[in-house]
Amino acid sequence: MPQRVRTAVFPVAGLGTRFLPATKAMPKEMLTVVDRPLIQYAVDEAREAGIEHFVFVTGRNKGVIEDHFDRQFELEQTLEVRGKTEALRELQKDLPSAGRTSFTRQQEPLGLGHAVWCARELVGNQPFALLLPDMIFRATPGVLKQMMQAYEETGGNIIGVEEVDPAETASYGIVARGEGPDSGFRITGMVEKPEPKDAPSNLFISGRYILQPEIFTLLAEQPRGTGGEIQLTDAMQTLIRQQVFTGVKYDGKVFDCGSKIGFLTANVVFALDRPDLADDFRKAVAHLL
Repeated sequence: MPQRVRTAVFPVAGLGTRFLPATKAMPKEMLTVVDRPLIQYAVDEAREAGIEHFVFVTGRNKGVIEDHFDRQFELEQTLEVRGKTEALRELQKDLPSAGRTSFTRQQEPLGLGHAVWCARELVGNQPFALLLPDMIFRATPGVLKQMMQAYEETGGNIIGVEEVDPAETASYGIVARGEGPDSGFRITGMVEKPEPKDAPSNLFISGRYILQPEIFTLLAEQPRGTGGEIQLTDAMQTLIRQQVFTGVKYDGKVFDCGSKIGFLTANVVFALDRPDLADDFRKAVAHLL
């Protein structure tokens, strides 16, 4: 029986330059899809999957993320006095329990691999989930929960993947698929942004991982790669020679909210999924078009 995954890491130190000037003073992870910040979608997904400890790797000007996952007594009191009980319940429901959140700083922008390494002392010698908040999913059950089901059977390392147009592989990290069903197949290799003619498949890594703690040792020794940054993919390519990696082609759809088109598309899709908004929003869009 594999060791239970209790901790999730959320890298939230990025500068969000693609969304300037909106992100000049506000973290990109606090941009909203409809009325929920991106980081809240990732935390909700982790909680659904049974995560108990939420580790945020932050940077400068990210204090609002810590505030978001804390109680605001004045706001709660105001909502209570005004009889806005539903809004108050929503706020309280979104909060992790006391003592379940931890924050650490990535003091230099040295890449995703470095951000993960910064969480090593808080994670300890145990497997952990890694969720990139830019990527949000329309999936039931949530993608991490689907991956947990595979982890319970195989252990090791798990990567969530989705199909991409074969002509677009040069924009993604792509895995090589070995034997096994969509719900859990052996990953035999991975390539960062291959040209279509060199891609081993059209399955791209979509920002959800379950990783074993040995990745921290590799990241500590990992030389800088593309862009002068410490790349997580480089460390995983080493670890795959030592441990099993399983791919999960989840049931769902990812939206890359690190891009403006992905972000705008997610707002439309999630608004149309909302019973309280869908009809009026559909009419408004139809009128515009």
